[in-house]
Amino acid sequence: MEVNCEGCAGCCLNWRPFHDDETEETARRRARLDADADAAATRAPFDDDTNFVALTRDEVRGFLEAGMAPALTPRFWRARDEEEGVEIDGRSVAAVAGRPVFFVGLRKPPKPVAPFDREDPTWLPACVFLDPATLQCRIHGDEHFPDECGAYPAHNLALEQETECERVEAAFGGRRLLEDDVPEDLDGLLLGTQALGAKLFAHPRPEALEGVVDRTAAGELTSEDRAECLAVAAASSPGTLVTSDYHYEWGKERALEAAGVSSDSADERDDERRGSADGSTATRSESWVGPAIREWYQRRRAAEETVPSPAVATDVEEGRGAPETPGWDAIE
Repeated sequence: MEVNCEGCAGCCLNWRPFHDDETEETARRRARLDADADAAATRAPFDDDTNFVALTRDEVRGFLEAGMAPALTPRFWRARDEEEGVEIDGRSVAAVAGRPVFFVGLRKPPKPVAPFDREDPTWLPACVFLDPATLQCRIHGDEHFPDECGAYPAHNLALEQETECERVEAAFGGRRLLEDDVPEDLDGLLLGTQALGAKLFAHPRPEALEGVVDRTAAGELTSEDRAECLAVAAASSPGTLVTSDYHYEWGKERALEAAGVSSDSADERDDERRGSADGSTATRSESWVGPAIREWYQRRRAAEETVPSPAVATDVEEGRGAPETPGWDAIE
């Protein structure tokens, strides 16, 4: 599909806080209140990511194999009614056959970005793979580039849902969605039972998620929380509720190793609170992703009211081995 992405990245970051003149914390609080109010009518997610990209089982395995587990995070939903839910942390979580279900998607650490022709950058939650300077994806065209990203916004149009392109147009003007014809060969939607085990994962042990749902709602997931969910996703079997013990153990070990956490560690701390800005802490991460995420959170906490240039990503990400982006002139 033809879209105008230059200077936008609206589908890769949460731009609503500065558009509504809200702080990040105010926007987060409002989103949760809105979700609580709508919970009776819809399966509202516990997190506040406005553009969550759902990955397939094979994509999760690919990220784990590449040592990029810190880039991934789960999404759980509130149950629409008591019959479809299972209680965890005092909350009714959407479930299938008594097993809480979840997606796995890409994390959005805070980054200094200036989309939509803004002169000054703003701290906004942005996809881990988004270069804040060029507003281009670092893994576009790479083997790990998610199918869901490649099919956007065609999937939204196929489901007759508003696209992020249209929301950006309404908020800032201009043309982003240049055509709205859905490709005839479009696939990968994975709806209904097709999604089970392939994109929608069911955790076989609800008791293992005690505390995880609360931390999801609070935006305080730990690396260990994420590793548990990634392991189940990697162990899932498309079209069934069956999980592989071998792949579960493999996925758990890979996720913890990539986060620099020992599988038998008793004092796990979350990525947003540990590590030094120069990435010198002990870690077995096989990728630039984990250290870069930690530094973004550290820079955001230390920044107070200041916002650095998006060009700092050269040190934070590319300095650790992140792929460079070509810039818009190179692809015109």
